[in-house]
Amino acid sequence: MSGTCVIGLQWGDEAKGKLVDLLAPRFDLVVRYQGGANAGHTVVAGDQTYKLHHIPSGILHSKVQNLITPGVVINPTTMLDEIDGLAGRGVDCRANLRISERAHLVMPWHMAEDKFINAAAVRGESIGTTNRGIGPCYRDKVGRTHAIRMADLVQANRDERIGTVAEAKLALLRGMGAPEEDLEAIAPEKIIALAASWADRLHDMIGDTTDFLLDACEADKAILFEGAQGALLDIDHGTFPFVTSSNSSGVGVCAGAGVPPRWINHVLGVCKAYSTRVGGGPFPTEQDNAVGEQIRKLGNEFGTTTGRPRRCGWFDAVAVRYTSRLSGVTRLALMMMDVLAHLDEIKVCVAYELDGERITRVPSHADELRRCVPIYETIPGWKEPVDHVRKMEEFPAGAMAYVRRIEELVGVPVGVLSVGPDRAQTIFTDQALPLQPEPVA
Repeated sequence: MSGTCVIGLQWGDEAKGKLVDLLAPRFDLVVRYQGGANAGHTVVAGDQTYKLHHIPSGILHSKVQNLITPGVVINPTTMLDEIDGLAGRGVDCRANLRISERAHLVMPWHMAEDKFINAAAVRGESIGTTNRGIGPCYRDKVGRTHAIRMADLVQANRDERIGTVAEAKLALLRGMGAPEEDLEAIAPEKIIALAASWADRLHDMIGDTTDFLLDACEADKAILFEGAQGALLDIDHGTFPFVTSSNSSGVGVCAGAGVPPRWINHVLGVCKAYSTRVGGGPFPTEQDNAVGEQIRKLGNEFGTTTGRPRRCGWFDAVAVRYTSRLSGVTRLALMMMDVLAHLDEIKVCVAYELDGERITRVPSHADELRRCVPIYETIPGWKEPVDHVRKMEEFPAGAMAYVRRIEELVGVPVGVLSVGPDRAQTIFTDQALPLQPEPVA
């Protein structure tokens, strides 16, 4: 059995969805195992662009089973909108999508709570929540008392259970001073009716994905695990507190999916050929200048989920080496190489200077990381377009010199290079085996 993970190694938005879509036909299952609708994966197939939030990126392949496992938090309204949108474009999710009964639900009160959390800035700087209720939902999951799971939608005591929690949340938000419109939205009778409508449409897809997945492992099925966000946003190992609410690095795969480590054989770590970040938090290589603006425009760096402009900067090899080691990466996927083709020179961060000391580690405290001054190497730009490249030997020598230096600094071979958004604009090197996909038409 080949268990392969696709993990983002930066602050998210690394084009993981493109790779999952491209690799999916070689696998029996695609598994989404953490995060929620705060993640956005964009898949371009020919002249069609699909923006996915809850649904695994393997959904465009009818013969691939897609699972949403217990580590994911689900907003059923958002999921149903996504299912309907795909159906309108000829993609039927009902045949090959299974949702864990253990997955927790993002309820309307979670989004109301998120407004208050985001308004309370950390030292004047927002932690960057998307206001989609993800953090409050994970908080209730850990707190247990007010948590609602997919299984609750199909239980006989559903209305009683959900109504009781709604009453408690209504009292809490009223005490917090929430606006009346938010209080009206979480009135118990409205929430009970909403939950009934969710159950009516989703019940056929809800099941025990853990048992299903373990059976697939033991049956030697090929499984592709799709990560959301990026490893630098990991709740335990990222740039805390400017992180997401789940384990978005490779260490979160087993807990979120419900499989032991022995079933995972390959980890494909995805990173851009430069760096981006959305929201607040330290970003050592950020270029808040004309260079950063040029990268943003060339790379169309605006969030899939929020539309927010992304902060842009040079490739941070210190950070990517850290997240590669943390996630057990066996091959790198270096995306957006076409963007760098327009630049006269390219810089790579090879170390930090922290309070006069040269270091090659990522500090665990945000204030220390904020004080880090990047130490750069400058590499000449190759100034040749690469969006037409389909074979390794077609890359300019300067582009390959850049790739080889990234490999040296990170300590992991590059197995994939991307030169544009389309499936065909993806080159798998000899180092990518056994991940080589079927030829793209």
